[in-house]
Amino acid sequence: MSDHNEYDDNAVVNASSNLHMNDLLAVRLSRRQALKGGVGVTTTALLGGFGLTACGGTDATDVASALALGFSAVAKNKNDVVTVPEGYQVSILHSLGDPLHYGDASWKNDGSETADSYNRRIGDGHDGMYFFGLSEDGKFDANRSDRGLLCVNHEYVVQPYALHPAGMTAGAARVPSEVEKEIYAHGVSVAEVKRTTGNDMGMVRGSKFNRRITSATEMAFAGPAKGNDLLKTKFSADGTKTRGTNNNCANGYTPWGTYLTCEENWLNVVGRAAGDDVKRDAKDVVSLKRYGLPENRKSPYQWDTAGSDDLFVRWSSSVVGASAAEDYRNTANNFGWVVEIDPFNNTSVPVKRTALGRFNHEGAWPAPAVVGQPIVMYQGDDARNEYIYKFVSKALWSASDVNGGLAAGAKYLDEGTLYVAKFNADGTGAWLELTHGKNGLDSTNALYAFANQGDVVINARLAADSLGATKMDRPEWGAVNPLNGEAYMTLTNNSNRIDPAATPTGVQLKPDAANPRYYSDTYTNADGSTKTNKGNPHGHIIRWKENAGSVAATKFDWDIYLFAAEEKAAADVNLSGLTAVNDFSSPDGLYFDPRGMLWIQTDDGAYTDVTNCMMLAAVPGKVGDGGKATAAGGTATIKGANATDSTVRRFLVGPKDCEITGVAVTPDGKTMFCNVQHPGENGSLAAPTSAWPDSQTTTGSTKRPRSSTFIVTRKDGGAIGI
Repeated sequence: MSDHNEYDDNAVVNASSNLHMNDLLAVRLSRRQALKGGVGVTTTALLGGFGLTACGGTDATDVASALALGFSAVAKNKNDVVTVPEGYQVSILHSLGDPLHYGDASWKNDGSETADSYNRRIGDGHDGMYFFGLSEDGKFDANRSDRGLLCVNHEYVVQPYALHPAGMTAGAARVPSEVEKEIYAHGVSVAEVKRTTGNDMGMVRGSKFNRRITSATEMAFAGPAKGNDLLKTKFSADGTKTRGTNNNCANGYTPWGTYLTCEENWLNVVGRAAGDDVKRDAKDVVSLKRYGLPENRKSPYQWDTAGSDDLFVRWSSSVVGASAAEDYRNTANNFGWVVEIDPFNNTSVPVKRTALGRFNHEGAWPAPAVVGQPIVMYQGDDARNEYIYKFVSKALWSASDVNGGLAAGAKYLDEGTLYVAKFNADGTGAWLELTHGKNGLDSTNALYAFANQGDVVINARLAADSLGATKMDRPEWGAVNPLNGEAYMTLTNNSNRIDPAATPTGVQLKPDAANPRYYSDTYTNADGSTKTNKGNPHGHIIRWKENAGSVAATKFDWDIYLFAAEEKAAADVNLSGLTAVNDFSSPDGLYFDPRGMLWIQTDDGAYTDVTNCMMLAAVPGKVGDGGKATAAGGTATIKGANATDSTVRRFLVGPKDCEITGVAVTPDGKTMFCNVQHPGENGSLAAPTSAWPDSQTTTGSTKRPRSSTFIVTRKDGGAIGI
């Protein structure tokens, strides 16, 4: 996700009084085994991201041959290019405004493209993505690398640059044509890609697979919330469908070959009128406030002010009609979901899979699919003090469902069990079940009276509050190691953590074992002034392994894989021993490629006085390869083995004012896709700070910066990173 969205996704709306880990019983640490070696790959073949045989529980150090980092670390810098290691090269695949089909003119660098054309152009704010191999008969092929479908999220509209001629027009009411363009610039792009020269890729303009899914595309609801009263609107009086997917941040994929796009900062576009509380019942008010939508809240984009057309009115969640079928009072409940898209069927209707819960969905990451075991998805709720979730399907995986499309999605994603994580101070954890009628999630619940399972998943945050889940430092991207099934999640930062010796007020939190650091960090602004950030400014990466290697387990063990920090920070801040080759701040994007190499991306506001955002490559160990530690502020925790130049290394640095986000690697490991979001966002049309992507190849370019997907290959044709 982006720290830089107009909606403040750092806003704290979780005021529940869940216990913190430093209030629990004394820490009991089990003996930790020393790191034996690096992650391995098989000697016969690379493991695919859609593995159909068991790999959970395998000790990564037992795999035959070691995977080693084989490039020189890129130095921190503030250049206006994507900097890659010696021997590597960068090309641009597509950028905001590039046409997917013939008939639309190329992007003109002046914002003159029509609103309607963005139904056929690449959208804005490139974010999560996935590469699906494409067979000659137009089906999903998990092993194909030279041809595929690339699905890319378009998270938000980057102001003030490329979309409009002169940026967003000021005023109390938005210009309809601008809002319409922004609606179509959100969502997802599906584009066919093919190898051209060497391992480089080009977009196949005009491909029958090329498609835009936007904030106006019709979508279906499925799962326990389908038809629920809380989903009913003027557009769908029976609560079975809606329009659009919005503020799509991270993503996921399925072993049957569909794309999962996840709705995060939808509060960018949803508002609510003053005086609306008295028109609601008490449950509605509790729910709306818990999800950050109090009365008299104006959305940053103010799409609902652009006129009386239903395209605009639907973005106000205010009660104006006699019933939910006459207005959009429930429009907020239509967002915050995981949306399944079949990229191989361009006429299919995307489906919002409600069994996976509703919150600020950063993404949904599958554990490796194992025949005869359930499908498992890990999820993060990206806001301070929010939670980590797991969904376990009722159906057991059958390889015959590959290429099953949305029908397979209905089988595996509409029925199952949703859990929320509780991290204990002794390095163990539990998955708490969010099922109506269990654990007090019923109509007698004092916090919120849950009427049915649809009510539970629509209000997953309130259900998690009720069960005492662990509040985390902004859970963002997750990833599952294909070699041993261990799951990782970035905890980007949290200014809400306070000195353990202080008394919390309001929504403040003391550190706990899973979110242990409290410290100060000084940032130097461009004008030479300084700002001191307190709490956990740089973030960390947590990981866990399921009990007995079972993805359906309700118990797990955890440690903190890496603590982000500046190289010169004190030892109790720089707990992972980072140096100049691998120090970083604010981990965000996270991805295991098919070989088991881990890629870590940053969305940083605490180290960009020194370097632009970056991506690192890592050869991770395993849960338990470190030991006990005491973090800055004095909180006891459990850490992984220290990073070294051999295990974590900076692979690239992005252009000015950007976020590096979204990454995918082809099954053969030779082509990498990656995104740059909001380059030059701190500048203006009058005084731009970036000209990327044009600056990648043209010195002195004055073109407007655009979010883009770029490709990294090795000049010698070898595999990336090794």
